[in-house]
Amino acid sequence: FLFPVSNLCGKCRPRDTDLLQPSLNFLYWSLHQTTPCSQQRAVAVLLSNVSLLELLQKVLECTWLRSPPSEPASLSPEDALLCSGWLLVASLLLYQHRYNTEIHQTLSLDLTEVLNAVIFRKKQPILLLVSIIQFLKAVLRQNFSSSLLVIVGQNTAQGATQPQPSSLQDAALHPLAMPQVFSLVVSLQNLLVHIQLQKELLLSQAVVACLETLVEYLYVKNQDVALHVASQPWHRFLLFTLINGDQKSFLQPEVLRLMTLFLRYQSSNIISQKEISQILQEAAEADLAELPEATSRALHLFLCQV
Repeated sequence: FLFPVSNLCGKCRPRDTDLLQPSLNFLYWSLHQTTPCSQQRAVAVLLSNVSLLELLQKVLECTWLRSPPSEPASLSPEDALLCSGWLLVASLLLYQHRYNTEIHQTLSLDLTEVLNAVIFRKKQPILLLVSIIQFLKAVLRQNFSSSLLVIVGQNTAQGATQPQPSSLQDAALHPLAMPQVFSLVVSLQNLLVHIQLQKELLLSQAVVACLETLVEYLYVKNQDVALHVASQPWHRFLLFTLINGDQKSFLQPEVLRLMTLFLRYQSSNIISQKEISQILQEAAEADLAELPEATSRALHLFLCQV
């Protein structure tokens, strides 16, 4: 069914939401719910469809043109289509890199627009924000080197609160610039605090994963910058904001993953021996068989890092 569905998508326009949204969801599902051998063929089929890729280009560009809804949490049919488009493109980036699939058409995106969609989230629905963050995580993981994606735009971002860095430092982080890095980190931190109030698990997982990938990207590009970002004092306040007054307060997946991140990059000013001991004590007292899967996985990574 990939051939007819992808061909059908290529004949549509972005405003054909009733037809496009379920079709893109089917393509996304087909990429993920299959065997590796079939997955490789599916990626080749989709990436060989130039009309489909041109349609995806237009869908993503509609993100910057959308009108904010009256209610921040509402998801219009247009927003649902954008979610499907961003998630499908993020998956294509991932699997094209994994299988080194031949490219017939590239996608072009303005990096500043993508970052601003996260940094200045104007009443964006949660699912749309998650989808854009998933895309951003995919391009960071590939060091912006995907042959499927062409990054355009200036290395500038509004709203940066940090001093202008040297051009040499910016060159090392290309295509990101230091003001963009700090603006993105602060925005992700603020999102986590906001999420803590609303208990949005899907968004919290995406935000923490994006923070992890961002610091990994920085470490590859410039270790000093990565260590500097990971040791920002605000991270400690963030951790204690996420830790509530419940009995097993440290055994939350987001807290454990953040603690693991700070341990990995030796941020001793963020996480102390006292917190490590408290986590170990809570883990020793917990019934591991009853822990949620996300918590068990995060605890395993934390213990391995320790």
